[in-house]
Amino acid sequence: MSRIQLLGCPIDPLNMDQTIDRIEQYIKEKKPRQHVVVNVAKIVQMKNNPKLRKIIASCDLINADGLPIVWTSKLLGNPLPSRVAGVDLFQSLINLCAAKNYRPFFLGAREWVVKKVVEEFEDKYPTLDVAGYQNGYFVKEEESKIAEMIRCSKTDMLFVGFSSPMKENFLNRWIHTMQVPFSMGVGGSFDIIAGRTKRAPVWMQQSGLEWFYRILQEPRRMWKRYAKTNPVFVWMVFKEYLKLRKDRLTADTR
Repeated sequence: MSRIQLLGCPIDPLNMDQTIDRIEQYIKEKKPRQHVVVNVAKIVQMKNNPKLRKIIASCDLINADGLPIVWTSKLLGNPLPSRVAGVDLFQSLINLCAAKNYRPFFLGAREWVVKKVVEEFEDKYPTLDVAGYQNGYFVKEEESKIAEMIRCSKTDMLFVGFSSPMKENFLNRWIHTMQVPFSMGVGGSFDIIAGRTKRAPVWMQQSGLEWFYRILQEPRRMWKRYAKTNPVFVWMVFKEYLKLRKDRLTADTR
């Protein structure tokens, strides 16, 4: 399927099952591939960060993480089939690893958090063969050593629990050194799996209100982020909607 363009961001119009099928194909091909999910905050970040915009455009697989992205795609006449939430995809892929003997590697978060993630998944999936894990507290000078460690682990899937744009930058910088068939940034998903934070109730997920739940859990950190990004995103959508409407009216009068 051809990618769509939404507010300057390319997105693959895939549902969850189609995404997993493509990832399995990547693992069989054994070429290093980078995945990214986009949400409201990331699309706003891309607007002011040319490097991030270039990295995302170069990714092999781009999913729409948030419902507002799906709603916007429909409003602007290029509908996506559904959201593919990063945390849901992450957990589905660990299930796939256990079923197909793929070996995951976990990178990021505090030592106790990433260790707890490994323990939780190993308890849930006794057959899971974890390639390794590493906390996210290291300096830039150590990155090459960590990338080489990941390469030597022969992992099939790498999950990186950094914030944006740190995870996108790290994967883009080291993807060819690590030689991992599938690499994915999972942001705060490690904290959810480890029980450090909770995911929004299902009704809030289905209503596009996960961002509000995150503010309730971490008001100091998240309030500033969403106060900046949400109004900008609404303005971007409004301007694009007016432009499309003007273009249609012009075409109708010809």
